[in-house]
Amino acid sequence: MNDDTIETVSGSGNVFRDFGYPDSDVRQAKALLGTQIMKILEGEGLSTRQAEARTGVSHSEFSRIRQAKFSRFTIDRLMAILARLGQEVELSV
Repeated sequence: MNDDTIETVSGSGNVFRDFGYPDSDVRQAKALLGTQIMKILEGEGLSTRQAEARTGVSHSEFSRIRQAKFSRFTIDRLMAILARLGQEVELSV
């Protein structure tokens, strides 16, 4: 057995902050909203085309969300997509 000690470091709860991104809170919010959209699509078995037909949001946007490419989205846009999917979004500070 090796007596080397392993140092563990607890994260902040925001991986983007832990990696030093200056806009970490925005990135975290987008990731949480995008993940919720992905859960809805998966849970309802919706393809990107079906989601487009249901919401009027381009299937290419749903494709970007499924690929976790959130840089082109604003928080407001992701919230609007959730609303079109029948979700109520509540923010608290």
